Amino acid sequence: MFDNDHLQELIRYWFAEDIGDGDHTSLSCIPAEARGKSRLIIKEDGVLAGVEVAKEIFKAFDPDLKMTQFLHDGDDVKAGDIAFEVEGRVLSLLQTERLMLNIMQRMSGVATVTRRYAERLKGYHTKVLDTRKTTPGLRLLEKQAVKLGGGVNHRIGLFDMILLKDNHVDFAGGIANAIQRARNYCREKGKNLKIEIEVRNFDELQQVLELGGVDRIMLDNFSVPDTKKAVELIAGRFETESSGGITLDTLTDYAACGVDYISVGALTHSVKSLDMSFKAV
Repeated sequence: MFDNDHLQELIRYWFAEDIGDGDHTSLSCIPAEARGKSRLIIKEDGVLAGVEVAKEIFKAFDPDLKMTQFLHDGDDVKAGDIAFEVEGRVLSLLQTERLMLNIMQRMSGVATVTRRYAERLKGYHTKVLDTRKTTPGLRLLEKQAVKLGGGVNHRIGLFDMILLKDNHVDFAGGIANAIQRARNYCREKGKNLKIEIEVRNFDELQQVLELGGVDRIMLDNFSVPDTKKAVELIAGRFETESSGGITLDTLTDYAACGVDYISVGALTHSVKSLDMSFKAV
């Protein structure tokens, strides 16, 4: 999802933010020539994510660090598992520790939560989607973690899909204006972008059904009974997505209505990091 040049740029920024003009704690008490080994220990059941990013972090800081990998991105893990060991200069192990852990704990937390939603949807054709409610600067990593957990990326940003939400509709002067302007824009700019529109009630839904011109309809804050009725009205003419306050407890109620997708901001905006530590052997 993210190209290596972009990742390397992020890694340089992360190290500049954390180390500044030097890790004076380590430099003051660890000989420059000292060598050692540390292992990544999982302390909580979940889904592992960020191993490939960790490799790039170690390599960027000190190419002589050697990783021995035991587990992989997307693996189910339990407390006590060892994901990998890294051997090399102790100063390098100490200076990469916190950055690597911050990324891996965050990504693994996202993957773990997503896996719970994806598992709950087994038996339904509905897929769980992420949103743009991500940590600034970490969006691509968090969306990669969603995929590792079994979810689907909704869109990466504002550039790869047209999503006409309530504010767009209101500022444009209504459903018809918003859809027509989006279609005209794509034609004029030569953009082959999917168009999705959010509807807040059955009146707006009926307008979209009469107008057409979109690929997906988002049913925003519809109740379960209203979602079922809306899906029946749409009758497979457009993709359908449910959104707005849907939790793990209500997930299958909406999936049973036949929606194609359910978007859940909680996959990324309020996730608890997965507990792990990087300990000297």
